[in-house]
Order: sequence, then C-alpha cells, then structure tokens
Amino acid sequence: MEVLYEDNHLIVISKTCSEIVQADKTGDKPLSEMIQDYLKDKYHKPGNVFIGVTHRLDRPTSGVVVFAKTSKALSRMNDMFRDHDLQKIYWAVTKNCPPSDEGTLEDYLVRVERLNKSFAYAQSKPGAKKAVLHYKVIAKTDNYFLLQIHLETGRHHQIRCQLSNIGCPIKGDLKYGFPRSNPDGGISLHARSIDFVHPVSKKHIHVVAPVPDDSLWKAFQQEIDKQGLVDETFVEDNPTQNPVGLK
Repeated sequence: MEVLYEDNHLIVISKTCSEIVQADKTGDKPLSEMIQDYLKDKYHKPGNVFIGVTHRLDRPTSGVVVFAKTSKALSRMNDMFRDHDLQKIYWAVTKNCPPSDEGTLEDYLVRVERLNKSFAYAQSKPGAKKAVLHYKVIAKTDNYFLLQIHLETGRHHQIRCQLSNIGCPIKGDLKYGFPRSNPDGGISLHARSIDFVHPVSKKHIHVVAPVPDDSLWKAFQQEIDKQGLVDETFVEDNPTQNPVGLK
C-alpha cells in the first residue's frame, strides 16, 4: 500500500490492480481495512479507527483513491464527488487509435447487473444514463496509444464501455473486447490524478499516482517526460477561488 498524501482528515492511496477498495464477496482484505491497520500502527491508536470510502475504482484499475479519516471529511467529499466539484484524470492504453486524436464521447449506458457490464447506445432508452467523457491521445508507441481522459459523468464501467464502443477496448480488458488479458490480471486503465479544494482546510490539493511497474507504462511515462508534461503532487496554501477549472 503506497500513501500518496495524508493529513488529519484525508489519506490518498495509490491502488494496484490486485487491490479492492472495500470488502466484497471475494473475502479479500480491502484497502479500507489495510489503511485502518496502517493508522493503528503508525499512530499507536487503540480500538477502532474511522475510515470512510469517498469513491471507488474497479478492481482491475490502478491509481488514485481518496479515503476520509473523519466523518466531516467523508460527508463533504461525498458531496464533492456527487456534485463533480473536483477533477479526476485517467490514463488508458488502447491498441487501436480513436477516430480523432482528441474528442468527446456521449452515449447512453445501460448496466446489466447479472453480467456486471454496461452497454452503450446512441439514443436514450429505459434504464439508460447519459455518459460523457473527453479524451486526448497524449503518447504512442509502435503498437499502443495512451489516452488522457476526463469524465463529466461517473457511470458504471464508463471509460471501459465507451472506449470499447468506438473500437478501442482498453488493453487487457477481456470483458469489453480486448483479445488478451494482462499478465497481472488487471487492465491498462489508471486513475492518474485528482484535483480538489480540501473539504476542511480549503487548500488546493493535487495528487498524482505513479504509473504501474510495467514496461509499457514505463515507456509511456518516458514519452510523457520527453514532452515536458510535468505532473507532480502538490498542496497550495492559498488557492484561487476556482483553481482547477471546476464547475
């Protein structure tokens, strides 16, 4: 478990594709419990330690996950995620190039619970929810493309489903049409960064998750570095009123 940022109210973790955010039917130990153990040990806390889940990532996805250490932070972060008062950036690796190097995808997604899968449609239909994302191709190798993605909505498997719908399934994502699995069992979708105004201190927080320890991801990181696109975690004490261009 890698801690990317921590203060009295929040702790931000770099999740791997083998970890789950909270308990599920697998019985595997979730990050929420790992963090409780970490805090008990680090601060010598007796008894129960409060940890609140503010949002989730699919198990095969890696990257930034924010947890609350206080009920006040949890309530306010839940409101921020619901109202989209923060910005999350994802990186996705695809074999195929999108129709254009930059664009917006708008679909209507229907979630089928028994399959744990979503399906995209061009027009609304009963049970469908509108899904909007913006993408940009930011790097490429001989065989793969790296897309940067900003979500306007947060639907079930949204990025995976919408990219598959345009013929660009994410590398390793068998559920959405990629022909081969990744060696680590994950998919090449990474929650790269999160930007928000701290719910208590009101500081501007920008947290970046390093790419997975994989040769393809490292190659993309080197390409990004060559472009001079520096992206690092920081805390700004006196942010502007709207530091990350949020709604």
